[in-house]
Amino acid sequence: MQNHMPKLSGIGLRAPHVRELLDLKANIGFLEAHSENYFGGGQSRKILKQISEMYPVTLHGVGLSLGRADGLDQEHIRQIKSLVNEINPVFVSEHLTWSGYSHIHVPDLLPIPFINEALDVFAAHVNEFQDKIGRQVLVENPSNYLAFANLDYTETEFLNLLVERTGCGLLLDINNIAVSGHNLGYDPVTYIEGIVADGRVKQFHLAGYQVNDLENGDKVYLDTHGKPVYPEVWDLYVHALRRFGDVPTLIEWDTDIPALDVLVLEAAKADDVRARIKGERHDCAA
Repeated sequence: MQNHMPKLSGIGLRAPHVRELLDLKANIGFLEAHSENYFGGGQSRKILKQISEMYPVTLHGVGLSLGRADGLDQEHIRQIKSLVNEINPVFVSEHLTWSGYSHIHVPDLLPIPFINEALDVFAAHVNEFQDKIGRQVLVENPSNYLAFANLDYTETEFLNLLVERTGCGLLLDINNIAVSGHNLGYDPVTYIEGIVADGRVKQFHLAGYQVNDLENGDKVYLDTHGKPVYPEVWDLYVHALRRFGDVPTLIEWDTDIPALDVLVLEAAKADDVRARIKGERHDCAA
């Protein structure tokens, strides 16, 4: 049984804010916890349980490596299932990436090629993951810096097919769309239009990227989650709300973490945008 869908936008659960979140009820819709930080019990797990009794919680995984070619780590799945059973999250999510093979793991989310063989592997792993935890899983689009050649699908086609083959949902990261669109030279609005609008998009992420200057004068966007949401990402968010409806939204901020009040204000800004777009829909219906 999942928690009720949050009405307000959420923020990531980060260590500097835990005490404040426990001491006073912040005006936010939910908190997103990184699953792997709470494996194995201990004090952090007890604190997450306390948090979950005060706020709706989502679990966001970064280490299962759904795109790996050698089978999923069963102990990793067991740990997530235990956490799901204890915390009862609103959503469970992972990434359209891989980060491990055999006994080697890398601290990054590596891209997968959008080809038939990778789709078969990814779909099988999503199905297995969902079956074993007894929950729908949301899959998040990655940030990209390089593109594979000779692909069978675009990223949006791959995601749409993955949903059709597994029944998973999508966590659409609006910041990642802006980052990848700049780095790979595609139109972020066209990307959003490429995702089927039938209720499969269950959650949005918003964040700030970093701009690095290259020696040749070009710029590369890095998905650092260390700044306020950029105006162009807010604009894309508006487009996504108009296409997919009022979807629960999370502000991600993982580096140079500011005071809790700053994050609450960013989440409130997302709620203001959501209210404006809902007002547009109401006006159109009237």
